[in-house]
Amino acid sequence: MPDLLPSDLPTELPVAPGSAGGSICGRTRPNGNPPAEPGATSRLLRLTHLIGVVALLADFAVAEEPRVLRVRQSPGRVAVNVGEHPVITYVYHDDQICRPYFCDLFGPGEVRVSRNHPPVAGEDKADHPDFHPGLWLAFGELSGADNWRLKVPVEHVRLVQEPVADGDAIAWAVENRYADAGGDELCRERCRYEVHSLPAGYLLTWDSTFYSDQPFWFGDQEEMGLGVRMATPLRVETTAGLPDGTGTILDSQGRKNAAEVWGQTADWVDYSGTQDDQPAGVAIFCPPTNFRPTYFHARDYGYICANAFSTAAFKLGPPTRTTVEPGESLRLRYGVLLHAGSELTADQLAGAYKQYLSLIQQKSQQSD
Repeated sequence: MPDLLPSDLPTELPVAPGSAGGSICGRTRPNGNPPAEPGATSRLLRLTHLIGVVALLADFAVAEEPRVLRVRQSPGRVAVNVGEHPVITYVYHDDQICRPYFCDLFGPGEVRVSRNHPPVAGEDKADHPDFHPGLWLAFGELSGADNWRLKVPVEHVRLVQEPVADGDAIAWAVENRYADAGGDELCRERCRYEVHSLPAGYLLTWDSTFYSDQPFWFGDQEEMGLGVRMATPLRVETTAGLPDGTGTILDSQGRKNAAEVWGQTADWVDYSGTQDDQPAGVAIFCPPTNFRPTYFHARDYGYICANAFSTAAFKLGPPTRTTVEPGESLRLRYGVLLHAGSELTADQLAGAYKQYLSLIQQKSQQSD
């Protein structure tokens, strides 16, 4: 079991502080309650962040005019658009799927990069229509409960921060309640989402912190972490009766497709191919500040999952259990890049990853 240290937890607008040296430590929270809100962001740090981002953007040959993001809310949903074109939809209330998720992911030019939700007969494989709605964070074993397969619910408690324009991003924050099969609370999660428009595509930053006033633990399965189901034409394999697969899975170490990527650690993994006659895909970024290096569960049928919890599931050793004690918290951060219109090289993906790291570092400094 890794050593887990206390972590600051955001209450309202600010992003939760970052951790130095790869740890997840911050201030101890009495009685498992979130600490007070950090101080206000300085204009100087915002300017510094802007200068750093502009410098990084120069590395991209796919640069173009910025796209203005807008947000629309409806009951149980937060939709981010560029004009009338959809980018991503966050669903926190669904009678069929008892955990929050994202669906309808699009790259620039309204190119779909996630599978249709629900799957369309004759266009999509119909497997896991509820488990794999698009993009989600879930756990096949959280203190013995399985919310990945929807055997127990993850309840949306409230919007901690209503969706707003925050600089060049759309940002909002939520609180979720994780329960066991009897309905008893296991832990809570505070999560802040931001959607940025970048030359490389649309970047979703994901910052979750889990905490409780009682111990809880994460188990060892393949299905533990951040998953994405790709648009059917972007998968690697070709299936009779469906559009041909055009995709390739590529990780930060140059490994390709499920045979090489599955069970390996990586800073990032990209899944991309051709959709609507355009290059398109999704990349998952894993920062070194997460509590442990991230393994990837990858499938050629159009699915990847970033999993920092499991070893036995990937045939790497005995089963592990990651326990979070009262007064401690566990923080997971990810970046998800939705790209389309230009094929991104490994160097460009590495540049986008560095841009993501710069972005979250600046956010952490603003919160200190």
